Amino acid sequence: MVGANLKSETMKLMEKRSGMEAEMNAIIEQLCQPGGPGLSGNLVDSEGFPRADINIPVVRAQRNRLAELKNDHKEITEKISVNIQVLHSSRLTSTPKDSGVDGGLMNQNASVVSASASASLENLVLRDSLSANDVDMISSVPFAMVDEIADASPAAEDGLQLGDQIVKFGNVKAGDNLLRRLASEAQVNQGHPIPVIIMRQGALVNLAVTPRTWQGRGLLGCHFRIM
Repeated sequence: MVGANLKSETMKLMEKRSGMEAEMNAIIEQLCQPGGPGLSGNLVDSEGFPRADINIPVVRAQRNRLAELKNDHKEITEKISVNIQVLHSSRLTSTPKDSGVDGGLMNQNASVVSASASASLENLVLRDSLSANDVDMISSVPFAMVDEIADASPAAEDGLQLGDQIVKFGNVKAGDNLLRRLASEAQVNQGHPIPVIIMRQGALVNLAVTPRTWQGRGLLGCHFRIM
């Protein structure tokens, strides 16, 4: 019963998190549209006057809301991670005769991961609500965002889009010195595809981005903003 209740709670948390991600993406799309102020662009012109081409109160409200959502997203993701660990432990300590957890989860195609069966991660908690990558990254949140990207750049040609949130870029995940590590990862892998996991419209997407020289600046032709 405890396992079933915890599973139900985790499913609700996932739904709530998806709603947050959808709202964050909507705000990002509005702020980063052509001519927009972006996520951190100046709200004053070159002479120090408020920009006349944007609604400054609305932009400030959107940025504040985005910051609130990021904090809430981090908290709810941590809660989901804790719940999954509890479900994992319950599964590992249960016996074949123990139908309390096993029946409450396995009969609904929501198998809990075992230490030697990482391939079943996509069935954790709810098969249709979590992908394998989502479970792999369940304890992580995006650490950077694509806030600028040039047309015909390597990043654009390989599938990155404005507003994409970076969950993993090669060997780089959340931590310190992220901009330096991202640049180093691109330089070290010049000419070789880098596996990238992004969050787009509330869903995790796998890409392969190959840093390479092109007509523009840099090896990728995009700019990452640390979140």
